[in-house]
Amino acid sequence: MVQVTKFIWMNGKFVKWNDAKVHITTHALHYGSAVFEGIRSYNTDRGAALFRLDDHLGRLFYSAKALGIKIKFTENEIKDVIKKLLKMNNLENAYVRPLAYHGYGSIGVYPDNVTSEIAIIAVPDYIKDTKRLRLATSSYVRPSDKSTAFGAKISGNYANSILAMKAAREKGYDEALMVGSDGFVAEGPAENLFVIKNKVLTTPSSRSALYGFTRDTLLKISKDINIKSKEKRLTLNEVKNSDEAFFCGTGKEISPIISIDNHKIGNGKAGKITSQLKDLYFDIARGRNKKYSKWLTYV
Repeated sequence: MVQVTKFIWMNGKFVKWNDAKVHITTHALHYGSAVFEGIRSYNTDRGAALFRLDDHLGRLFYSAKALGIKIKFTENEIKDVIKKLLKMNNLENAYVRPLAYHGYGSIGVYPDNVTSEIAIIAVPDYIKDTKRLRLATSSYVRPSDKSTAFGAKISGNYANSILAMKAAREKGYDEALMVGSDGFVAEGPAENLFVIKNKVLTTPSSRSALYGFTRDTLLKISKDINIKSKEKRLTLNEVKNSDEAFFCGTGKEISPIISIDNHKIGNGKAGKITSQLKDLYFDIARGRNKKYSKWLTYV
């Protein structure tokens, strides 16, 4: 359960946690017409620092535009709100969730004459699930870029993820592995995928996947430990026969995959390269690697 904090920011006001409410006719509740980001704040030697905040906010505004949500604040104003909210809730290691959505005004599918709303939640870092993952290939296909706005983080798209996760959990697995409509591997329900084969790091180039910022970070930093990295179309057989595999994302960070459909990946343990990337990623996010200090926004 999410830990309660003192304040949530809604439409320009800081409100107490229990006062952060929406009307039952809110359009987003009926049709998933919301966009969001998940952003992490890490404790560093200089205090709390938000990782790749500018990138996340850029995508939030892009996603909102794709869905016709008019955010009434600038990116810099939202950035200042996030910093202030972390301070008001006395948080350093934290998870921040900006959410923009179509609000009150109509219950028709098209959001005509509805309000545009925005809220920001900041809670203690609650995602601790970095265990070694056992996956099941999902029968649910990931939506293609022809059925949604590519690169937009739209809430309604995650109904597909819920179905895949529910099916996997009911079978006793931790997570689902999802393919795209083209039959190639895409991603997890809320994470990107990487595999390592013959010391080469590869992530799917499928446009059925959301190209996350953790994914982008790992592609850029892999050269620091002399790991060749690339994007390509991956078959399920290639993934299953990889030497190492892991999910990555703001929430999951880097989580090793030890099996897919009961087929063991490598030796069934977290691999050496996975562990190296994880250590480097945490050094960067916690301000211990000055080369990438541009990715940190200090509170």
